Amino acid sequence: MREFIIDENSAGQRLDRFLGKYMTKAPTSFFYKMMRKKNITLNGKKCEGPERLNPGDVVKLFLADETIDQFREASRAVAVLNAANSVSAEKNNGSPMNGMGQNRGMNITRAGNPRPDQVRLNIVYEDKDILLINKPAGMLSQKAAPSDISLTEYMIHYLLINGKMTEKQLETFRPSVCNRLDRNTSGLVICGKSLPGSQEMSRLLRDRTLRKRYLCLVHGVLKGEQRIEGYLTKDEKTNQVTISKRQTEGSVPIVTVYRNLLDNDQVTLLEVELITGKSHQIRAHLASIGHGIIGDTKYGNETVNKAFRDRYGLRIQLLHAWRINFPKMTAGFERLSCKQFTANVPPIMKRVLTGEGLWLPGIQED
Repeated sequence: MREFIIDENSAGQRLDRFLGKYMTKAPTSFFYKMMRKKNITLNGKKCEGPERLNPGDVVKLFLADETIDQFREASRAVAVLNAANSVSAEKNNGSPMNGMGQNRGMNITRAGNPRPDQVRLNIVYEDKDILLINKPAGMLSQKAAPSDISLTEYMIHYLLINGKMTEKQLETFRPSVCNRLDRNTSGLVICGKSLPGSQEMSRLLRDRTLRKRYLCLVHGVLKGEQRIEGYLTKDEKTNQVTISKRQTEGSVPIVTVYRNLLDNDQVTLLEVELITGKSHQIRAHLASIGHGIIGDTKYGNETVNKAFRDRYGLRIQLLHAWRINFPKMTAGFERLSCKQFTANVPPIMKRVLTGEGLWLPGIQED
């Protein structure tokens, strides 16, 4: 027999879905059959599956361990972390990855990712439900391939080693990022530590009531503040988007607002706000009006990029998720109401901005 006492991370979902997360290989029909026979009970009583779980509820499985185990698979998150941390046979010969992701001789996985125990996350804010993490350029927000180690895995490792989550809790709830940044974009990523946190942050992002502002350096001069609109079409095979002024088949409308913070007659430091949040939107939208982001090898100007590589050793695109502003919050999230959080820029961005005479006192370096 196995017993589960429902916590906040498991509460609010249907019983049958909770069981499906724990025994991922079992068909739903198996759960219903076991509930009819009272081999699965809720609070000591017969159950049917659609019941919503509440904190403190007790779920009991009167099943043989062999039966349960044949329908289970090890927590993918824990399996990935264990595999990644045991890849290298060498002793650590360097310091951990710092908050902005500079690799200083650390051991890495076969996939080329730093091991979770080699990464120190740059945490901007944390409470019982969410984390705001300043992601370094070069780190995936989520896996792109099975062998990848992404911010999600690094976050889970952080929660486990600091006793903020147990492996048992991971069996029925997996923390994850709520918004994604491109691999070579740095800055604020919102992560859900709890089910309520994940649900509330996803709602804010879906409703577009959470304001997200970015810093970027573009070639050419853009003056004042402008709202630009268009239509974005994504090619899934090439992972590249195109922007058009008119709607075409498969395109979605996009709106981007930019504001000139400073320019030197050659390049412009912009603050950009996403009104819509689509894949590669800022990069492609600015490039479509002739002002690609410096360092962007997909949409930017290669001649300009080469000049900045030669001058500053620039190897990333100068796009940084800078600020998040929460709306008025209620229902257990009042602590975040109307709060603003800022992520410091990576050192290379400060070096370029300083060299171009565009560094502003209100911007902080990590």
